[in-house]
Amino acid sequence: MTLRGSCLCRSVTYEVDRLAGPIGHCHCSTCRKAHAAAFATTARADRSAFRWLSGQQWLGQFESSPGKLRQFCTRCGSHLIAHWVDQPQVIVRVATLDEDPGTRPAAHIWAADRVPWLAYGDELPTFDRAAPRKP
Repeated sequence: MTLRGSCLCRSVTYEVDRLAGPIGHCHCSTCRKAHAAAFATTARADRSAFRWLSGQQWLGQFESSPGKLRQFCTRCGSHLIAHWVDQPQVIVRVATLDEDPGTRPAAHIWAADRVPWLAYGDELPTFDRAAPRKP
């Protein structure tokens, strides 16, 4: 199942033939900072199954750990993938996929770094869209 993905401004697009591992929520401090979020949802893909389709001139990268590059759109700032330069896989930011990958997250990783204010479970109200404004 080939999946397509893109950044917020749609300047950079990619496709991946298949995910090579489970989807996980990464709570490490570098993912939290890079995504300005409590965690980043990621999945691995073989390099041979991943292709940039458009906008490579807009790609920037940052070495967040020795040998680990995070690639993002320099126009809108969306982080798209990360990869260890000497590894055979890339780490896809699942939220940048334009379609449902057909699988669900299997685990929280780097949970020792999780933020204390993130609530898990169903105790919070859920809204299909934005929460209603209070008068």
